[in-house]
Amino acid sequence: MDKFLKIWRSGNISEIVDKKQLVKLNSLWGNTFDYSKLSPEERKNWARTIVAFIKECEASKENNKSELSSPSAVRKPVPVKRNPPVYNKNINLDADITLVKGISDASKVKFNRLNVYTIRDLIYYFPFRYLDYSKLSTVSSIQEGFDQTIMGSIWESRLTTPGGKKSTEIIVGDNTGNIRAVWFNNPWLMKQFNTGDKVVLSGRVKIFNGQPVFESPEWELVEGEELIHAGRIVPVYPLTKGLNQRTVRKLIKYALDTYTCNIQEFLPEYILNKYDLMGLYDAVMSSHYPKDEEDAAAARRRLAFDELLILQIGVLNRKRDWQTDQPGIPMPRSNEVEKMFISSLPYSLTNAQNRVINEILSDMERKIPMSRLLQGEVGSGKTVVAIASMLNAIVNNTQCALMAPTEILAEQHMTTIKNILSSQCKNITEDGPINRFEMKNGMKISVASLTGSTPANSKKIIKTALKDGTLDITVGTHALIQKDVEFKKLGLSIIDEQHRFGVEQRSALRQKGYNPHMLVMTATPIPRTLALTLFGDLDISIIDEMPPGRQIIKTKWFGAKDRFRCYNFIKKEINDGHQAYIICPLVEESESIQAKAATEEFEYLSNTVFKEFKLGLLHGKLANKDKDSVMKQFKDHELDILVSTSVVEVGIDVPNATVMLIESADRFGLSQLHQFRGRVGRGKDQSYCILVADNQSDIARQRLEIIEKNHNGFVLADEDLKLRGPGEFFGTRQSGLPDLKMAKLSDAGILEQAREAANLILKKDTDLKNDENKMLLAEAKRVWDTHTESS
Repeated sequence: MDKFLKIWRSGNISEIVDKKQLVKLNSLWGNTFDYSKLSPEERKNWARTIVAFIKECEASKENNKSELSSPSAVRKPVPVKRNPPVYNKNINLDADITLVKGISDASKVKFNRLNVYTIRDLIYYFPFRYLDYSKLSTVSSIQEGFDQTIMGSIWESRLTTPGGKKSTEIIVGDNTGNIRAVWFNNPWLMKQFNTGDKVVLSGRVKIFNGQPVFESPEWELVEGEELIHAGRIVPVYPLTKGLNQRTVRKLIKYALDTYTCNIQEFLPEYILNKYDLMGLYDAVMSSHYPKDEEDAAAARRRLAFDELLILQIGVLNRKRDWQTDQPGIPMPRSNEVEKMFISSLPYSLTNAQNRVINEILSDMERKIPMSRLLQGEVGSGKTVVAIASMLNAIVNNTQCALMAPTEILAEQHMTTIKNILSSQCKNITEDGPINRFEMKNGMKISVASLTGSTPANSKKIIKTALKDGTLDITVGTHALIQKDVEFKKLGLSIIDEQHRFGVEQRSALRQKGYNPHMLVMTATPIPRTLALTLFGDLDISIIDEMPPGRQIIKTKWFGAKDRFRCYNFIKKEINDGHQAYIICPLVEESESIQAKAATEEFEYLSNTVFKEFKLGLLHGKLANKDKDSVMKQFKDHELDILVSTSVVEVGIDVPNATVMLIESADRFGLSQLHQFRGRVGRGKDQSYCILVADNQSDIARQRLEIIEKNHNGFVLADEDLKLRGPGEFFGTRQSGLPDLKMAKLSDAGILEQAREAANLILKKDTDLKNDENKMLLAEAKRVWDTHTESS
């Protein structure tokens, strides 16, 4: 009791500002007071006197509010200034972060891991969420199962060993009661807590042995002149090893107070007014320390608008530069060749294919070089569209190049092109590595493949043919953009699965010709909002229709406990003469760890579950020739089961494979699961996609049920964007574009406004030379130049 009274008195005596009351309290309850030495009767009398004194203090307060012992009666934070301070010419926001007081060379290394290198980076290092310490609960009002925040004094801190693990436990009390807080397997926290310290705890409370307990809550000690960790809406930042919230919060707060005088508004006033945007200084400050939820939302909207606007200005200028720097090669449409090609196909094109061919050939007729994105799911017929485009380029006496990200995919394109041309020609000859086709109308077409695995002698022959113009179509990988590869007259560049290439690689292929037309293709359905952002420099064509007769792949998800039931189904399909894929769980740390995990899974399945069958292994660390060997074995039915990482997502077509089993399917995005599913169902037999989920949370169930019922890639892409965000489409950030720190690509409304604003600004001032746009031009150059240097 003495311990409690001492803590209670020390926590509240500073709130008494009336000197007479303070003298009276000290006479009743001085520093030498010892409750334990009082007799029972003396204790009663003392308690009555103290209660009467507390009531006297309460009565003297305005509105009779009890502020003597209220947890909220702590010193309020000094409001963040909202009036922009005067610009300081001696401050350079792009200076190294070690200039910030408190950041040493050792700390710099840690911040660099967070991609924070400069003072500007630190100011723009935004929180990913907030703790609302402005709404405090009392201990007595704590409820199970809700996120709550309390402020109290530490009565006791100690090490405990629940489950044999050293853990930190503290007892925290306010004037309404006390509560335990436990941090499991965190003994080092013990040193942070001292008896008598004031602390804020925030988190979810559980009931243990009938008592409420905070389990591993967020915590902050209350100290200092200005409360930046409590008593307000508090930012929570992403961390790395060696940095904690207190340290990051203090350093960023110092940077905000010291350097934001040089945060200058760069948007024209008419744009701010038209889109009702918060000022830049206010937005930066409010993004770290918002006054309330509405303030935080307005700040985020402004900063997201900035990022998307500058991104749009960049990609729109890139398109303009590409199309106006040099004229393209106009290629009149050959109706005769087009009709011959389409009528000779063993099947009818879909309406979507005909529409897209028309869009592409119309583009190629113009003097402005084509820059178009072609979207279409696996099996939708993109390669046929590409061939129609290539034939038009060849008729116009130019060459074509098709670049794919992997040798497997390049070989598949090569095979498809050869098969389609073979069905339409009257004579085929092999001239070393070059295939020569004579079409029924007498047109001659030469085709070759150039990859890293192409034999040296064949490479020499192909390069010579490209240089002298006797090779029409070249299908290849990065080998196409090597310095010693020269085209006589490259008229059409086609890039497949373009998100796997960087901007520099795409540009390198384009520069092999004199402003050739460019067509980039992807089998990943991309929602319109995402496509407008990532590919604002491209016109978009979509094959949104599958050829008739394409079977529906039966899809079903199971929990981990049903795994062996799924294995038995695979055995049945193999015994019926079919083949199966098994996709290993996604491991995000690195390709090496992913390969190791896949190897372990392969060995386990080979030696136990499927020991009577032949299994192959495919992962990203295999040499290209080994990947090709495994793929060929599987395609030739020398293997029954292919165990693979996500590298199988594209590039293999095995009609006899009827089962796709995906382990830990909850770790993949819907779009990627749909890509995997597209690997089966390529033949006449019914095919199946089995999803095994370790995590059966509500969100995981929702996502897996969506893909069970839906086979439209574009619908799934939209759902993916809503549920998981843009990272699902490309695994990592889109190469060639600045990072987005505040914007989400699912922000369709902000994106549309930013795109509209970019077009409005550039329409009025194409080069951003007017006075009202000079600051915007400087910011756009800074963002894009910084990105170029880091990519």
